[in-house]
Amino acid sequence: MDIPELMTKNFFYLKGDEVFHSFFANSVYPWELLDRIGSFLLFLGSQLSEEQYIRADKDVWIARSAKVADYTTIRGPAIIGEDSEVRPGAFIRGSVFVGSQCVVGNATEIKNSMLLGKVEAPHFNYIGDSILSYGAHLGAGVITSNLRSDRKDIKVRLGDEVMESGLRKFGAMIAEKVEIGCNAVLNPGILIGAGSIIYPLSLVRRSVPRNSIYKNQGEVTHRQLFE
Repeated sequence: MDIPELMTKNFFYLKGDEVFHSFFANSVYPWELLDRIGSFLLFLGSQLSEEQYIRADKDVWIARSAKVADYTTIRGPAIIGEDSEVRPGAFIRGSVFVGSQCVVGNATEIKNSMLLGKVEAPHFNYIGDSILSYGAHLGAGVITSNLRSDRKDIKVRLGDEVMESGLRKFGAMIAEKVEIGCNAVLNPGILIGAGSIIYPLSLVRRSVPRNSIYKNQGEVTHRQLFE
């Protein structure tokens, strides 16, 4: 992964017809989107069709085809997309976009984040100040840590490069078809390129290039799969 690959237009694959395409197009680096998620959802929610979405609460829109179980908490602004499932015990804390065909599971907590589509976070996950692209899958207990212990601004570490994000809270940017194994922890400011695999129990301290396998001791190998 190099600096040009980190640019939003290169990091996330967007066809051009998504409802949030223009939102993404107006940023250079993907983490610049995090401060704008809440206001974007308020705008997008006001445009949603009443035939397809129910306004379940103030600033909470749920697709009529979505399944939201009892004993869940959803705070706005939030949008739950078509054919998605929110299971018992999920906690959606606000400024959350759950795209179509996603799963938000038992005891999973999400805040200020976007799950673009076909994302699965089914068991005991924490997703904070993050964006997960199409087909990303989190194993049980995966955490996107979003705050440094010293509360300083978060740096993006990419090989030998270190970039200042200017953000105090920043979890992870996860590209298409990434698989993250059970109980892995992503340090603040991690980017994981498309098609990569993170081994279970890993502590990920630096960004991971596309088509990689990140092993428990920080070893990274290449895999030829995602194009």
